[in-house]
Amino acid sequence: MTVIHHLRVHRSDENLAREGQLAWHIAEIAADPVAVDEDVVDMIINRVIDNAAVAAASLTRAPVSAARQQALDHAVSVGGSGATVFGCALDRRTSPEWAAWANGVAVRELDYHDTFLAAEYSHPGDNIPPIVAVAQHVGADGAALVRGLATGYEIQIDLVRAISLHKHKIDHVAHLGPSAAAGIGTLLGLDVETIYQAVGQALHTTTATRQSRKGEISTWKAHAPAFAGKMAIEAVDRAMRGETSPSPIYEGEDGVIAWLLDGPDATYEVPLPGAGEPKRGILDSYTKEHSAEYQAQAWIDLARKLHGEHPELLDPANVEAIVLHTSHHTHYVIGSGANDPQKYDPTASRETLDHSIPYIFAVALQDGGWHHVDSYTPERAGRTDTIELWHKITTAEDPEWTRRYHSEDPNEKGFGGRVEIRLTNGETIEDEIAVADAHPLGARPFAREDYVRKFRLLAEPVLAADEIERFLDLAQRLPELTAAEVQQLTIVADFGVLAGAPAPKGLF
Repeated sequence: MTVIHHLRVHRSDENLAREGQLAWHIAEIAADPVAVDEDVVDMIINRVIDNAAVAAASLTRAPVSAARQQALDHAVSVGGSGATVFGCALDRRTSPEWAAWANGVAVRELDYHDTFLAAEYSHPGDNIPPIVAVAQHVGADGAALVRGLATGYEIQIDLVRAISLHKHKIDHVAHLGPSAAAGIGTLLGLDVETIYQAVGQALHTTTATRQSRKGEISTWKAHAPAFAGKMAIEAVDRAMRGETSPSPIYEGEDGVIAWLLDGPDATYEVPLPGAGEPKRGILDSYTKEHSAEYQAQAWIDLARKLHGEHPELLDPANVEAIVLHTSHHTHYVIGSGANDPQKYDPTASRETLDHSIPYIFAVALQDGGWHHVDSYTPERAGRTDTIELWHKITTAEDPEWTRRYHSEDPNEKGFGGRVEIRLTNGETIEDEIAVADAHPLGARPFAREDYVRKFRLLAEPVLAADEIERFLDLAQRLPELTAAEVQQLTIVADFGVLAGAPAPKGLF
């Protein structure tokens, strides 16, 4: 049965016992040896495949190359076998925290993997790189890895359900540091005390502002979750050596809630699994069919539907204005409510265009679909007719769509909205969509064959055919993998692929 943890700030003279702290309860959940349900195992396999797919598609991109070079410039730490780096040969290892860094950037670069949206945003698949890296380094088997991943997903999703970070301009990876540390704790079978200290340190070192996702969005957007995973591994290492962390990290009068979030009078209700309760949070998350911010997924699907039904919309001369009535989050983060002029700039970075729903809707409407490369090229963004249509698109917050965004009822929860298109001939076209087609409640929910298809599509340009089959065989046998097989759980680029990627030099 789900337990609700009442979270508030405590004065120092209240002497809040660690057993009453959220970090302690997270650690208790991580240390609980409860079995992983079969449907959860199945979804974990799906997400391991999904992560590898989007990593493959980004192997030669500059931020991924830079992170990979940083990782490869570090030797394997002496305490284990090291961990693999996406794209590199199986015997090319680095220290686990640096593997988590490189692989985390590869996974996040295209913003194309899984998502969970509630009080906060998240990409819970960001837990996979650090937990896999540690599993490879210490020689853990597939069953232990599955348990660790179930915990990472559970803790991040539970935190995201209850605690808004973006409201106070704190980046959402502040929920990832604790979840990855907890997942590693489960993987390693650590005791509650050690995991508790690691969770506190991981949170303390991963709180940063949301400027990384504002205005002209930089390449740090992909690095931020990788940094959180790297910090989680270092926090676990430190805690295993007997070192302690700031406490109480959430509840202290100078802690995260009091000064970074809702302040000294704040309260939160955090839903957590009870003792012996299976960790099923991953089943509430969902992946992306399209390489764009998740809150754009449903809008892309609606745009391609309108493309087929109303070809007159492709010509901006026929359109007076398009208004996307949507949730608070969508309006203010990727919509015109962000007041970012860069969201209407045809020379903006890929990262910025990925967070511009006016741009995304315009291109999807004209093209009848979305492509992870072609939809972002400077040539595509600079097309005159696209710019004209794009600049006629705005967003507006609709209280009903905001309510549905936050609804706990899965049958009414929605991430889309209603489009109102005013034509120059005086006619109006209206339509709406609640969830993306690939969502569990969408028109075409993603299943194993869809994850495999996505992997093949993105991997075929950079992986050899036998390498694609090798990885898919391992991933789909995940809970039965030996420790030696877990150490092979990566993707190796085809001959010459990485040779053509940038290889920047730095301090290391």
